[in-house]
Amino acid sequence: MTTLGTASADPGEFDTGRLTVGETRDGTAVGLPVAVVNGERDGKTLYVQAASDGDELNGVGVVRRFVPQLDPADLAGEVRVVGITNYHAFQVAEHRNPIDDTKMNRAYPGNPNGSSSERIAHATFSAAEDADLILDLHQGSTSRMINEVRVRCGRHHRMHSECLELAKVFGTGHVLDQKGPDGQLARAGPDDGIPTIDPELGGCVGWDEESIRYGVDGVFNVLRYYGFLDGDVETESQTRAKEFDRYGSPVGGLVSFEADLGEEVSAGDTLFEVTDVFGTLKATVTADSDGIFWRSRRLPQVATGEYVCSVGTNVDSF
Repeated sequence: MTTLGTASADPGEFDTGRLTVGETRDGTAVGLPVAVVNGERDGKTLYVQAASDGDELNGVGVVRRFVPQLDPADLAGEVRVVGITNYHAFQVAEHRNPIDDTKMNRAYPGNPNGSSSERIAHATFSAAEDADLILDLHQGSTSRMINEVRVRCGRHHRMHSECLELAKVFGTGHVLDQKGPDGQLARAGPDDGIPTIDPELGGCVGWDEESIRYGVDGVFNVLRYYGFLDGDVETESQTRAKEFDRYGSPVGGLVSFEADLGEEVSAGDTLFEVTDVFGTLKATVTADSDGIFWRSRRLPQVATGEYVCSVGTNVDSF
């Protein structure tokens, strides 16, 4: 029998339940929605979680699409799912956990006696630490971003090749292969010997159907490639960026982009212009290096020094 919180499933069964991670301010228990799909045949274990940032909802959209399609009778091994990880932030549609003002994906592997975020990280990592593979579903917050997968363990990590293979199998077409900050699940997993990736499924307010489709396809690519489900997966070449150039605005005003998401840019190409409210040009910002136009802010208004966009650099294919 496989158990995750109150969800328990024998081989050939599926169950949902709650994983208790603390209490609210009135003493009500906080339980994350969880699911277990236990295949009739022995096999690997896949752990999937979504919404560790409370306003990143595309991963939740992926969960609600792929879980109903899993039939334990067709599955080898088991799939464990935490559908909403950052409970408190999700309730108020915010990025960070409002209880401790913490970004959940900086709290792994967690602490059972720590802050709210550290306790949630500990509970979810405990559910993942004996898995064979981990998918931590994200998106580029509410900004605009291409669909990509992040490998965050660092290129010299002992698990790097396994994580990179998992990213290629997931198959969004773009990969950011750059060591991430301390406390990310995509770093804690490889440190524990588990190939882990961080699919960043676009960026939007609410749900983006195209990005959700990328995510669902990616999960099923993983399930088939690693033998959970029957079927072949032909991996395709991915465009990989190893670094990011971030651009802020040198002035305040209104931004007009000259590059589109996913477009190749060359050093010296115009990325964006800033005008005043009457259309008078105040600044033109160009690319410092060749790369891929990766991410941009959603709103046009900016203050001096405010973030505007990112270009993925040091690009190759694998």
